[in-house]
Amino acid sequence: MIPKSRSKILAFITLGIMAVFVVRLFYLQIIQHDYYVGLANKEQLKQLVIPPKRGEIYIMDGSTPVKAVLNETVYTMFVDPVTVKNPSGIIDTLRQVAGGNMRDDPAGLIATKDSRYQILATKLTRTQAELIKAKSYAGIGFQEESQRVYPEGQLAAQVFGFVDYEGKGQYGIEGGLNDRLTGKEGLLQSVTDVSNVPLTIGNNNINRPAINGDNVVLTVDRNVQAYAEKALAAGLQKSGATNGSVMVMDPQSGKIMAMANLPTYKPAEYNTVQDAAAFNNSTISEPYEAGSDIKTLTVATGLDKGVIEPDSTYNNTDYITVGDKVISNATKGQTGNITIQHALNYSLNTGMVTVAERLGDGVNINLNARNTMYQYFHDKFRLGQTTGIELANEAKGTIIPPTDPDGGAVRYSNMAFGQGMDVTIMQVCAAFSTIINGGTYYTPSVVGGTMSDDGTNFTPAAAKPSQKNVISQVASDKVRNMIHEARSTFYAGTDRPGYFIGGKTGTSQTLINGNYDNNQTIGTYLGFGGVDQPKYVIMVEVSGKNMNLVGNKDAMPIFTDISNWMLNYLKLQPKG
Repeated sequence: MIPKSRSKILAFITLGIMAVFVVRLFYLQIIQHDYYVGLANKEQLKQLVIPPKRGEIYIMDGSTPVKAVLNETVYTMFVDPVTVKNPSGIIDTLRQVAGGNMRDDPAGLIATKDSRYQILATKLTRTQAELIKAKSYAGIGFQEESQRVYPEGQLAAQVFGFVDYEGKGQYGIEGGLNDRLTGKEGLLQSVTDVSNVPLTIGNNNINRPAINGDNVVLTVDRNVQAYAEKALAAGLQKSGATNGSVMVMDPQSGKIMAMANLPTYKPAEYNTVQDAAAFNNSTISEPYEAGSDIKTLTVATGLDKGVIEPDSTYNNTDYITVGDKVISNATKGQTGNITIQHALNYSLNTGMVTVAERLGDGVNINLNARNTMYQYFHDKFRLGQTTGIELANEAKGTIIPPTDPDGGAVRYSNMAFGQGMDVTIMQVCAAFSTIINGGTYYTPSVVGGTMSDDGTNFTPAAAKPSQKNVISQVASDKVRNMIHEARSTFYAGTDRPGYFIGGKTGTSQTLINGNYDNNQTIGTYLGFGGVDQPKYVIMVEVSGKNMNLVGNKDAMPIFTDISNWMLNYLKLQPKG
């Protein structure tokens, strides 16, 4: 018989042991609940990220979208050095099949036994991968990847941009619409049994499909783009210029038909480019001092405000004084009582300063004149502000407002003939389109819509905002005729007969460290073409370090070449 005292001791011990178990269970099940659930999920819950397919890029071939940037499946071949049994056989096969896709020192990579993963070859085609797989070597594996393919080579390189080694779009439409082109990753998550077999039940199971990126259709026409690049290259060779750009825009919609830039590069070989400047689309990313092309906007402003007519006259002495500055004409000798049309024909700075003065009190570029010019140049024509084009790296440029200490009469007298401002080619093309199309500003666009994955259904993009009556129809008609007259005065013989072609030269000094360099000028030409209605606007810019390039000699022939070709391409019938 156990004494009562011993019974109590055993009871206390038993209760104590039970209390320890209870506390331990409480700790494990309540306090450490999340920790052990996490461990269990780590063991049982398997996740697989489903990569989306990057959207492909189309351009127009006339009225038909065609693929210009495609996806291609390639394979990365790797080995597990620990399980490789025939290294010499693997290396021999690679040398026969992989060619330049093989990594250096494959024997050394396979001999790295402290690693379970060594890449021996990249960007293998499906055929190459199948040939290697057929050998059934132990320890090798393949990873499927996607890479961009450019069947048109370097065509429109700065418009497309490229996809870097991390899969991120850089420059061009690849950079500007990277999120849309990338799509969204999917997720496959499932609880598995001890054999890693997915269980059909489970609150944590997820099956979220990937959302492929948009297939984007650009407004760029492959034929116009190809010809613009060809004409630009020929023009640069003739002039000796090292850099050049061309933009072709539909003035009735703001849609970009071509953006050409030289030097250029091959997007498929972007990693071999020595100078990253080749990636830039200069038509949108490099503001410059436009020069005399802007005179067309000054005249349009004067006509719209009713302070001038094409036959309005002023006394030209080849010099005009604004404040303490004397402004002179580059072309001398057109002196006397001449018309504004005459001043535009000969690109006389004094004529444009006169227009600016008449926007004020007639003799001074006062605050009222400056406010009016700013209202037109910046607010209506939208110079010095980004347009929202869908491409990466668009620059804003600069238009100094009258309220700025630097926005005085001298600044605005210079702005009247295109100096003292920084703008992009696209800004100028959009503004020029406005003044010659009847007065509507169309926001520039390079995206025309999207294409279904099977390539059969094209969905046009919604129209971008436009602004009517930026200038009146009457003023637009007058300035369009004046620009036609300005071109016809000197270059009518270069145009095909029966068409209505207009254009304006521009030659501007280059600002280097805030000072004008007289030994380096940029040549430009800006014009339009069509029959009764302008069907295209073309702007050409040529430049080179320490080179004096001018609009009429170096840029204008490129315009003429493309313009005459466009008349044929668009099948425009001449007037009899």
